[in-house]
Amino acid sequence: MKPIAIFRHTPTEGPAYFATYLERRNLPFRMIKIDAGEAVPADASAYAGLCFMGGPMSVNDDLPWIAPVCSLIRDAVARDVPVLGHCLGGQLIAKALGAPVTRNPVKEIGWGAVQVLDVPEARRWFGDGLSEFQSFHWHGETFAVPEGAVRLMQSPWCGNQAYAMGKHFGMQCHVEMTPELIRTWCRDWAKEVEALAGRVPSVQTPTEMEAGIDEKVRALNAVADRIYDRWISGLAS
Repeated sequence: MKPIAIFRHTPTEGPAYFATYLERRNLPFRMIKIDAGEAVPADASAYAGLCFMGGPMSVNDDLPWIAPVCSLIRDAVARDVPVLGHCLGGQLIAKALGAPVTRNPVKEIGWGAVQVLDVPEARRWFGDGLSEFQSFHWHGETFAVPEGAVRLMQSPWCGNQAYAMGKHFGMQCHVEMTPELIRTWCRDWAKEVEALAGRVPSVQTPTEMEAGIDEKVRALNAVADRIYDRWISGLAS
């Protein structure tokens, strides 16, 4: 089987639970470290699927790798190679497919409820019986839903939390979290959180984010399993 390409845009935002999920299912993958200067592949033909992780940059920044990544995403869609995006990754897919990425009304940082919309496409991705779950968030921008895609999730602070277009799935929230990754982000970005927490209701403190972390992450990973199960069912041969 061809490997899944996982794109990392910053050292502290790797695949985390997504890699664990793939390893448990003996699915091969290759990390492409954009942050280390690795080149973006010219086309998607060598891969069973493409997965894009998060990052602190904006898809609207003048960075040399953004245009090649968007071109690669369009090539994958044209070849029917499934694409998956987490946060920045979801924004990259949206941008590649012609949808704007803009500033969200507020920063959304920490644990928060996400509602799964009552539409057939959402049931195809999440199964029955899931109308809401606690996800993890860390973003200040948001995507519009690309033409031809279906909006699947929303939160009180961000109207577009996920969309699907056939085999392709983009989300604004982070379902790939592990306790270690959350603690790393809280250490790395404490100044950003401390400057906003307490005066912006959509932003939690590190203490709030780490409270009950193991139980919350286990529940989140169970939701991730639903999404990833559906996504890998479309992997290219």
